Amino acid sequence: MRKWVLSGILATEETYLSHLEALLLPMKPLKAAATTSQPVLTVAQIETIFFKVPELYEIHKEFYDGLLPRVQQWSHHQRVGDLFQKLNLKVRSPKDSKDQTAKNSLEGQSPCCDLLKHTPTGHLDHPLLQDALRISQNFLSSINEETTPRRQSMTVKKGENRQLLRDSFMVELVEGARKLRHVFLFTDLLLCAKLKKQIGGKNQQYDSKWYIPLTELTFQGPEETEPLTIPQVPDEELDAMKVKISHLRSEIQREKRANKGSKVIDRLRKKLSEQESLLLLTSPSMPLRVYNKNGKGYGFLLSSDYERAEWREIIKEQQKKCVKTSSLTSMELQMLTNSCVKLQTVHHIPLSINKEEDESPGLCGFLNVIVHSASGLKQSLNLYCTMEVDSFGFFSSKAKTRLFSVSSPPPQEFEIELEGSQTLRLLCYEKCYNKTKQNKEDGEGADRIMGKGQIPLDPQTLQGKDWQRTVIPMNGIEVKLSVKFTSREFSLKRMPSRKPMGVFGIKISTVTKRERSKVPYIVRQCLEEIERRGMEEVGIYRVSGVATDIQALKTAFDTNNKDVSVMMSEMDVNAIAGTLKLYFRELPEPLFTDDLYPNFAGGITLSDSVAKESCMLNLLLSLPEPNLVTFLFLLDHLKRVAEKECINKMSLHNLATVFGPTLLRPSEKDSKIPTNPTQPISMGDSWSLEVMAQVQVLLYFLQLETIPTPDSKRQSILFSTEV
Repeated sequence: MRKWVLSGILATEETYLSHLEALLLPMKPLKAAATTSQPVLTVAQIETIFFKVPELYEIHKEFYDGLLPRVQQWSHHQRVGDLFQKLNLKVRSPKDSKDQTAKNSLEGQSPCCDLLKHTPTGHLDHPLLQDALRISQNFLSSINEETTPRRQSMTVKKGENRQLLRDSFMVELVEGARKLRHVFLFTDLLLCAKLKKQIGGKNQQYDSKWYIPLTELTFQGPEETEPLTIPQVPDEELDAMKVKISHLRSEIQREKRANKGSKVIDRLRKKLSEQESLLLLTSPSMPLRVYNKNGKGYGFLLSSDYERAEWREIIKEQQKKCVKTSSLTSMELQMLTNSCVKLQTVHHIPLSINKEEDESPGLCGFLNVIVHSASGLKQSLNLYCTMEVDSFGFFSSKAKTRLFSVSSPPPQEFEIELEGSQTLRLLCYEKCYNKTKQNKEDGEGADRIMGKGQIPLDPQTLQGKDWQRTVIPMNGIEVKLSVKFTSREFSLKRMPSRKPMGVFGIKISTVTKRERSKVPYIVRQCLEEIERRGMEEVGIYRVSGVATDIQALKTAFDTNNKDVSVMMSEMDVNAIAGTLKLYFRELPEPLFTDDLYPNFAGGITLSDSVAKESCMLNLLLSLPEPNLVTFLFLLDHLKRVAEKECINKMSLHNLATVFGPTLLRPSEKDSKIPTNPTQPISMGDSWSLEVMAQVQVLLYFLQLETIPTPDSKRQSILFSTEV
């Protein structure tokens, strides 16, 4: 749809340029004749008739020449907003600020508004187009002031101009309940509004909930302010919503391919909208609080630190420019709220039903990221970066670098799992070692965000096997990255090792027999180190460790390096967790075995709890002895990790999500995953449902208080000193 709108803009520009060219043809001879004794027109008349025509031609020719190749080489992530920004800034230059010609040129910019409507809020073009639209709207508003009353939404007392800087749908926490709001940040105030339900085809309308003048807004409440109590939705419920969403997306695609009636598709889309709306309300959990001059607080819940930092930055930056307090009468507030319908730049709640048909479903697989260097700060600081990717419309942190100094950071590589992801975000923090220091704004930790940036994950660009180098600029810091994507059908292959004396890619029974142990040495060592210093690490097992550290540990274990325990003691605990996950992922056969996998997947779906327990326990005890003992050893550890959930944020469900596919995913020959390398696997495919089943199997065993072992031999295995 974006390409279709841009094609229309190109056609309009072509027509406009041809008209300007037609005006330029007689202009030159008329100008030449004006200096003769018998002029056709005087110089003043020529300047009036052909006012600014050459300048407008040059501006629009530059715009057309810049836009044409981008449309011809179109991709979903193509950016054009910078061209609209440049066009509008040139047309509205100060000396031309009251020119009717410039006004006419900008009034032809309504396609910019159409393009914005069809640009997803997460697209890198969205803020650029928002800015371009604001430039033209504010300019036209200032011209209209001379002839007609200015739009009330853009006017405050004494003729001052009010502009919309940013707007977004957000979740507000009201008396413990989550409410969907549309928040508008103007140059002088923050307005929170509720979108009314549309009845009988009426136009969109808003109700004002509250507003705070920017001169009176603070992020830090009074000393006696109670911490924000966030109602948490169990991870199992969120996962169930995602399963339903994936299933409904698949159904809709099937119905479309089958050319079924629109009623069936409409019914499915309605169900999808309900589930996505519920997920939109229940998923965000990162607080952002604002207070008015009386200390009254309002709390929002966001999905990521990146989004929270964006809102804080733009509000604080505008507060520096804002000197007058805007106090609105009830009538003025109503008029401003009504104007939000026309001013809004985010036109739809971020649901699939509001997305374009040709929008990319995102990437599923693994993204390798190398952080090469960071530069730009004048002084050397202890910095680290975190990486976020999106899934189901929400961002979560996936990787964290080691501490480095901006003067000489060593390259660090990470492997990040993608689940329908479209954007990679990078946040750079300064490490604070004063643990008693706590930022009172939203209960954040003491570490300070120094910069942030993002890049689109374009399927067309990343489908190749080569590394793609890029630079992310962020508040004066430049971070150089390389990224490489491996689609799921290639990344999930279990490949037997070619090193018979190693441990990675070798059958677990072979390793335990060689070591004369019940549990592989690598599993025991990793769990021991994590138990020693990683139980309170936020996101342990979820956050990726540095890939180079993981590979170093892999080599050490494969070559039976006697210094491996010393290496582990000096490495980041996330690298040790990553080594353990890699070991299980590279087993030539999953821990739960290929033969029993279909039975586990079937048993977890039984509705009768007694029958399910009997089935699942019998299957578990049918595992080969090394597999069973290793699993029970790991299971006890994961339960101890979950006991510290309030600190490490890793619930039983989170751990099951991380380890379920790793322990259960069958070998390639038994996998149900499609293997067409030309088609990226979307979250709507069978893969997501299969993964959810694997998560549920592991979660079932994690939630069992005890696992009965009727065989005395098996009981002795668990407490064997040989483990």
